Amino acid sequence: MKADTTAGTTVVFGEALVDDFATEQVVGGAPFNVARHLAAFMAPSLMITRVGEDRNGESVRAEFERFAMSQAGLQRDAIEETGRVLVERTPKGHRFVIVPNQAYDYIEREAALKALAGVTPAAIYFGTLAQRNERARGILQALLGAAGTQAIRFLDLNLRDGQVGERTVFHALHAADIAKVNEEELQALFSWYFQLGPDDPPMAADETRSACAGLVQMFGLQALIVTLGHRGSVYFGRDGSAIDTRDTPAPPFVIDTVGAGDAFSAIFLLGRMRGWPLEATLARANEFAGAICAIPGAVPRDLGFYDKWMARWR
Repeated sequence: MKADTTAGTTVVFGEALVDDFATEQVVGGAPFNVARHLAAFMAPSLMITRVGEDRNGESVRAEFERFAMSQAGLQRDAIEETGRVLVERTPKGHRFVIVPNQAYDYIEREAALKALAGVTPAAIYFGTLAQRNERARGILQALLGAAGTQAIRFLDLNLRDGQVGERTVFHALHAADIAKVNEEELQALFSWYFQLGPDDPPMAADETRSACAGLVQMFGLQALIVTLGHRGSVYFGRDGSAIDTRDTPAPPFVIDTVGAGDAFSAIFLLGRMRGWPLEATLARANEFAGAICAIPGAVPRDLGFYDKWMARWR
């Protein structure tokens, strides 16, 4: 059964790529992970991306078909290769070597706007990797403008070393209504906008909360969400409120944390679409992100994984 992509659609803009591990290749990309989760829950969604006419592009298209996703926003590039990330396992976790000049860097403006015109956007999800060149940033701005003010703009920061600079982040935050960051990304924002250096003493809890509230006001956000791994998340609202969600059950075991943040974003957006209370949405996003940590990779290989969550949240 395909979702109806004509009303209340979440538009996802950005990279669909292949994570190249030493032993296997896995389709990924934070935006594509979010889009696949939404599709699995049969939430109306539209993924706007670009892939090459190559074997990796075939793998991406196969995932569109496996998740019964609309291909209206899937562009094909006869010149550039499908995005690829070399993933190296280190004692400190995964190290990502992101290949430059890939198909998703060349998303075509008119085709993207045509795909957007076919839906009624309720939200637009975007990250930062697909903004690493000026042309792509301009296309994203065109999409945000065409979507109108009724669509919530959700920024998932996803900072990667050497891919985007502070000015790109600055403009992305100003374009967003809601921004989601992890603790490492939050420290990057503190260093840029509060001149907090690596040799400075860490902020006390009340200072951190005050700084997060300051970011909300500085960038005119509706909310800033800070994810804390297995410790939960904190939601900072424009009105000064803070919702601290820490009582989520931890997963029984962790295989890897790849895609946990993407899972959180997907369920947060799903909750907004379905009208869940904010506190329930945050708790469910935390729990689902934890469940993704208990499977290999960013999305399950068995779509039956989603059945219990659908039944629980129905």
